[in-house]
This record gives sequence, structure tokens and C-alpha cells, in this order.
Amino acid sequence: MKRINIIGIFITVAVIVVAVILLGWYLVKSAPVLIQGTVECTTYKASSKIAGRIDDMKVIQGQSVRKGELLYVLSTPELNAKLQQVEAIKSAATALDKKALDGARVQQIEAALNMWQKAQAGKELAKKTFERVQNLYKDGVVPAQKLDEAEANYRAMVATESAAKAQYDLVLDGASKEDKAAAAAQVRQAQGAVNEVESYINDAMVYSPVDGEISSIIAEQGELVGSGYPVVTLLDLSDVWITFNIKETMLPKIHIGTRMNAQIPALDREVELEVTYIAVQADFATWNATRTQGGFDIRTFAVKAKPVTDVANIRPGMSVIVNWSDIKE
Repeated sequence: MKRINIIGIFITVAVIVVAVILLGWYLVKSAPVLIQGTVECTTYKASSKIAGRIDDMKVIQGQSVRKGELLYVLSTPELNAKLQQVEAIKSAATALDKKALDGARVQQIEAALNMWQKAQAGKELAKKTFERVQNLYKDGVVPAQKLDEAEANYRAMVATESAAKAQYDLVLDGASKEDKAAAAAQVRQAQGAVNEVESYINDAMVYSPVDGEISSIIAEQGELVGSGYPVVTLLDLSDVWITFNIKETMLPKIHIGTRMNAQIPALDREVELEVTYIAVQADFATWNATRTQGGFDIRTFAVKAKPVTDVANIRPGMSVIVNWSDIKE
């Protein structure tokens, strides 16, 4: 009986010793450092360069869209009216340019020719009259006054014929080089105005810039939106990353290219991440020291890491857990 009591005492002492050892090991063992990050992705905000009323909304929230797919259409009656105006200006400029290139019409050429021929006939008549009066003056039949009048008339008709000839040549040559260049410039200016208005009208139809998913629709059909107003928000789920806020004392363990294993609770799976970005400047302090303690403020840096392989069903906002203790320096 006494022997049984001694064995029981030894067993009890052994159990107590083992319990103390396990408790001490548990207390001494450092708890794993877990950090939590959030899944993020590239976000696009679809908007238009022009203001207008939403005439037709083609998508709904949560819908998957392809790049180039029509999202919504704006009603722009003012731009349609403006297009008619600039097209009319272009037509007028084109007509003037054609006129400058084609030169004068046949009727104008014939009229100028007739005026020149008439001036030629008047010049010949004035010349003959002057010669007759000159001969009569030499014979003493007419006074010097008549001779002077005949000579002045002849000189005037010579000038008239020369002016008519110049006008005829001008009509044959058409517009000057400068006038043609100015007419062509007006056509280009009008075409530029047409292109500008057409580009605005085309921008009334807003298309998806990427393959993605509609996150939110800020304005509905029938609402008036301003220039550059973000009507539809798209998420590019093919470009995702995880953002962590890391204490500066933990940064020595990582660098650009560091790989780490992470757990995504929502998907109940483990993924491998690669660090792609470490903020140059700290964002905020996670622990503030006091002067009496003799410590220092611990700042926080943003760190971004991307999955090494594609992760199915991962979505923005999901939590990602990393055991910092498992990362090797």
C-alpha cells in the first residue's frame, strides 16, 4: 500500500513537471505575426468630353463588358445643329476655292475681249484722226488747238486700249496665286471645324476602355451630366494586387521581388505573392512614443504585392492574411 502511494506521488510530480515545461515552452514561444491586406484592382471611370443628357444607358451594375462595348449614349441636339452650320461654311469655302481654281466664266472672258476690241477700234480711229488733223495743220487749214485736241484724244484711246488689254489678260489668268492660297486655306479651316464637331458628336457615345465589370453607375438614363463627369465605374479584374500597411520595423525583411505565401479566407485557399511596390514615404504612425518612455514613433509604409499566378474568383475588398514570421530575410 505504501509502495502504491509512492508510485502515485512520482507520477503526479512527473505530470506537474511536464505541464510546467509545456507551459513554459508555450509562454516562451513567440506568437506568429499576422498581417492583413486588402485586394485592390485597377479602376476606370468612363466619362465624356461633352455635356449632355443620357439618352440611352446600355449597361447595368455588375455586368461584365468587353473592351469597345458601348456603355451609354448622350443626346446632343446642339452639336447636331452646330455640325450643320460648319458643313454649310465648308460648302461655301469649297465653292470659293473652285471659283478661284476655275477662273472667270466664259461670259466674263467674252465681255473682256469685246471691251478690248472696242478699245482697239477707238484707238485706230483716234490715230487716223490725229494724222489727218496733223496734215491739215501743216497745210495751215486748222489751228493748233485742233491738233492738240486730236493728239490728246489719241493718247487717251491708247491708254484705254492698254487698260482693256490688261483686264482681258487678268480674266484669262483667273485668280491670283495669293487668292487661290487663301481660298484653299479657308477650305482647310472649314474642314477642321467639321472634324472638331464630329469628334464631339462621336464622344457622345462612350465605350468601355477595357474588359471589366461594372462597379457602379452614378447617373441614370435621362439625367443631365457635365463634361468629364464619371458616369460609369469599371473594375479591371485582370489587374489585381494586395495592399498591406507595414510597420517600418518590419520592412527589413522584404524588398521588391520578395515572395510570400498568403491565405485568402473568402476563397479558402493559399496563394503566392510577389512584392511589386514599397512606398517611398511613410503614411502614418501606428504607435506613438512619449518622451518619458524614450521611444520613437513607428511609421507605416504601404506595400503592394501581386499574385504570382492568376487567382480565380478573387475580388476587390477581400482580406488576405500573411504570416510575417514565415518570411525569410
